[in-house]
Amino acid sequence: MSRESAPPASASAPAGREAAPRSIRIAPVRKSIVVETGAAHAFAVFTAGIDRWWPHDKGIGPGPIACSVIEPFVGGRWYTRHAGGSEVTVGHVRVWEPGVRLVVGWEISAQWKPDARVELASEVEVRFIAEGPARTRVELEHRDFERMGTADGESMRGHVDGGWPGMLECFAREAARNGSAP
Repeated sequence: MSRESAPPASASAPAGREAAPRSIRIAPVRKSIVVETGAAHAFAVFTAGIDRWWPHDKGIGPGPIACSVIEPFVGGRWYTRHAGGSEVTVGHVRVWEPGVRLVVGWEISAQWKPDARVELASEVEVRFIAEGPARTRVELEHRDFERMGTADGESMRGHVDGGWPGMLECFAREAARNGSAP
């Protein structure tokens, strides 16, 4: 089950006050992969090299992706540029810790359309954990689906739960291909 219920509201709410409504928490999606490269390089491939590994047919814009970009700073955009020059924002960088951690908003609706309402955005955190000088465990957590509402959040969770493993495999192939070049 992908839902977790919050504790029930108190049955003995003070007179004149309604008990707080129950909220639903949708379980995060957690995936990991080990790449045979250092953490700094893995981070660089995941971010600066995203255009080399993110499939150009896996976008939310008009037609195939011409270019994928993650701007390297907090507040920077993760966006795709499409044929004809249009740009579509996937999300914004919330945490930028090179070689260690990246957190981005996932500003995409359950209908796979851009949605700039930050309060409805889920969040993707990627951690790069060195297991040796040339070996890194990459842990991805996609969370906060409940911000989208129960039905849309569960729908998005189901889609990304099935999608992230393939994306991480694409990333791992690119990380292995380059050794230590960003």
